[in-house]
Amino acid sequence: MIFLAVFGVNCVYGVIFPVKFKEEIFSACEKYDLEPAIVFSLINVESHFDKSAESSKGAVGLMQIMPTTAKEVALKINLNNYDLKNPRDNVLLGTYYLSTLFDRFEILETALAAYNAGPTNVNTWLKDEKYSNDGKHLIKIPFDETKNYIIKFSSNYNYYSKKI
Repeated sequence: MIFLAVFGVNCVYGVIFPVKFKEEIFSACEKYDLEPAIVFSLINVESHFDKSAESSKGAVGLMQIMPTTAKEVALKINLNNYDLKNPRDNVLLGTYYLSTLFDRFEILETALAAYNAGPTNVNTWLKDEKYSNDGKHLIKIPFDETKNYIIKFSSNYNYYSKKI
């Protein structure tokens, strides 16, 4: 009976917190010095590991990358031919982009806000005392979508950081 209960709980967690594309994620995280739990969490929030996902705004693939962002990133990492629906390409591009945001904003939550709302919006918020006391941390996020994104990411990260 205990086995069935544990098995059932693990099945539920496996649906809520999938662990897919491990090779692609671990490889990209090693290359761009990011913690894998961060990328697993972001992918789960962005696409729930659906490599063919497309948003109404045009973001594509596992990490929901905008084609214009992908083009810029691909030039920087010398990735000439890529397919945003290919997990390897998408994770490579998205992980590099996230690592640049982390380098730029230094605080994980701030980098994630920039990933979701765009770095221009986050720069504006960081300069406004209503949203930041120190120009680094966001004390308030004016976009509900981004605020909810950070909350979802945090619950995912709490799980993945213990399991990955």
